[in-house]
Amino acid sequence: MSSRGRKKAAMQRMLQQLRTATNSSAMNKASIIVDATKYIEELKQKVEGINSELGTVGSSSSTSQDELPMVTVETLERGFLINVFSERNCPGMLVAILEAFEELGLDVLDARVSCEDNFQLEAVGGEGQDQESIDAQVVKQAVLQAINNMN
Repeated sequence: MSSRGRKKAAMQRMLQQLRTATNSSAMNKASIIVDATKYIEELKQKVEGINSELGTVGSSSSTSQDELPMVTVETLERGFLINVFSERNCPGMLVAILEAFEELGLDVLDARVSCEDNFQLEAVGGEGQDQESIDAQVVKQAVLQAINNMN
């Protein structure tokens, strides 16, 4: 099969998929694209409606609770697994969390951080050798306190 034939066959498959996805009964390419455009506009309106419903529900709840990051701490054999997730990225949050680790005497053994649209941290912290034993709740409270002190 020639290159032109493969391209034409691929185009026909894509148009058939588009017809199926948009429930279109059109046969020519232009009509299928018009139907797809209408379908996309309908989806956008549905999304806007859902977002506005969620916005009214979200605005009635406490906004200060929504702004607090979610922090979980699990105890490992020698240290802790700390997860921090926030819907919004706050400048300095990583530094504040690392300072809290330092104050607790935790050494960061492994960490993954994402700060693009939201803030996400997964870190494994090990207790220093001359450190008193601390528990997961103390680590969680220290991280939350460090984040709250940023404001």
